[in-house]
Amino acid sequence: MNKDYIGPDKIIEKKKEYLIPCSYHFYSRPVQVVRGNMQYLYDSDGKRYIDFFAGVSVMNCGHCNPDILEKTIEQMRTLQHTTTIYLTQPIVDLAEKLAQITPGNLKKTFFCGTGSEANEGALLLARLHTGKSEFISMYNGLHGRTHLTMSVTGLGMWRTDPNPAGGISFVPNPYCYRCPYKSSSEECSLECVSQVENVIKKTSSGRIAAMIAEPIQGNGGIITPPQGYFKALKEVLEKYEILLIIDEVQTGFARTGKMFAIEHYGIQPDIMTMAKALGNGVPIAAYTATDEIASSFTRPSASTLGGNPVSAAAGLAVLEYIHKNDLCQRAEALGKKIKYGLLKLKEKYDIIGDVRGIGLMLGAELVKDGKEPAPKETDMILEILKDKGILIGKNGEYRNVLAFQPPLVVTGEDVEVLLYELDKAFQAVKI
Repeated sequence: MNKDYIGPDKIIEKKKEYLIPCSYHFYSRPVQVVRGNMQYLYDSDGKRYIDFFAGVSVMNCGHCNPDILEKTIEQMRTLQHTTTIYLTQPIVDLAEKLAQITPGNLKKTFFCGTGSEANEGALLLARLHTGKSEFISMYNGLHGRTHLTMSVTGLGMWRTDPNPAGGISFVPNPYCYRCPYKSSSEECSLECVSQVENVIKKTSSGRIAAMIAEPIQGNGGIITPPQGYFKALKEVLEKYEILLIIDEVQTGFARTGKMFAIEHYGIQPDIMTMAKALGNGVPIAAYTATDEIASSFTRPSASTLGGNPVSAAAGLAVLEYIHKNDLCQRAEALGKKIKYGLLKLKEKYDIIGDVRGIGLMLGAELVKDGKEPAPKETDMILEILKDKGILIGKNGEYRNVLAFQPPLVVTGEDVEVLLYELDKAFQAVKI
């Protein structure tokens, strides 16, 4: 180990001493990550890992991508921060670019620092535009760590505020593998959409400003709605003049084979939020709305670091890199390769209950004795792969879903290594 690195044990000691204990880490034998290079990470002993989690869908363009770093550092050397009270060019150039690539007639953007802040702002904008106060959210959704975004989160482990905001109704998510209506994605009657209308009519005050939803639920377990879901949902919401906020914080920027995951479903949201991959490791977030809806927000507001020149320059470099290297096509092709491999493993191992997702946002739900969640075995798989030099994620309500969300610059060879080692790992934990 490099003498300048304190190592995993010392880091854990310092975490316990100086960090608020809500922060936790993966693995019973964690490593100290010290360096990144595109799809690879390196620990304090010099060991290389293929990163198949990308910092939870952040590093879409790869760790320390030189093309993006060059433009970000150039901006840092020139002008790092002023305030939105003063005029700078990168923020308006990035807003213009987002207007060009977001679905439909989404046009005007507010920049901030985190996905939580973007979702909080989008919910506020919906209230300002509609004059209504209530919201609808889904089971298993995760939308942030602020008071309101935690309140619209439908995962118990992330609803840590003991006094969540009121005026929020939850509806079943399109979780086909565990459908409460006993349907399947192949034979789906979209009963979960009917339940949205029931909630609107029967359990709300009738003053619902918006529904917020992820196109694919990330932390919820890579829950992937069937085709037709969002079109049917949008029809119901429009019937009652309720806005649809789509949370693309995890799914955006080529991860699913399209620039935004909602494009797979053929509808335009009224407001869309984004963060994570837009900065490729530089903190940036935003929400974008139609001209009409955005025009409802006229009272003074700001985000101190939102859209600062460095973050905006990084965002522009990210979008240029995605386009120049056709990362959408790459995510689609490599995603199909991983998904095919996972489905072949599902035929071989009963512990894999379901494989789902789109592009390079894929999940494999592990179960035993039918559909009983297998979180212990999930942790075992993660640990085995880590020891073999592969990092993947886990998520889901029961923390039993293996998550594959790599940098979009991984190679076919990296995928083959993953599937080979995954096969061996499943042999080791076979139940």
